Amino acid sequence: MTTLYLVRHGETDWNAARRIQGSTDIPLNETGRAQARAAAAALVEQFAGTHPRVVSSDLSRARETAEIIADALGAPAPALYPDLRERAYGVAEGMTDVEYIDRFGAWDRENVPEAESTADLRARALRTVRRIVGDARRAHAPSDVPVIAVAHGALIGQLIRHASADELPLAGERLANASTHSFLVERDRLSVLSYMAVPVG
Repeated sequence: MTTLYLVRHGETDWNAARRIQGSTDIPLNETGRAQARAAAAALVEQFAGTHPRVVSSDLSRARETAEIIADALGAPAPALYPDLRERAYGVAEGMTDVEYIDRFGAWDRENVPEAESTADLRARALRTVRRIVGDARRAHAPSDVPVIAVAHGALIGQLIRHASADELPLAGERLANASTHSFLVERDRLSVLSYMAVPVG
């Protein structure tokens, strides 16, 4: 059994402007760095005396969040997994939420040209989590260390949905920047231990 903590990256200027980022590489802003430090402080308190493995998406907003967390924990630099990247939103990347609705109508990612489908995103997320956990188990055997993975909202959301039989997150909830969500990974089974959501603003 491996406990996996998925952390959403801190805020970027595009988050603040409600622009769709997807696979576009947008860096943290100062608010995002402060959020990452706050998440790191909470994880330091939780993991006092233990040494979790820290990994990350290779996009800079996630990578810098992970570096802040790893530094606070005294852990090695995060291992990068490109398949932890955010969902690719195709031609919608860079649009604000208002521009998206004006162009595509309903908030339904399936109708956006060149966007990654929900099914493909979920399959990629599950495949990558299994790889991350497998790598951690091999690197630390016979110990089973917790893993902290910094990723992105849509990807984390699909993992929560898969692990809860599509019951969570609840309607009207979103995953805040720098929020932490915990899972238990047992063989091929993924269970939600906790998740942090806020009302859609």
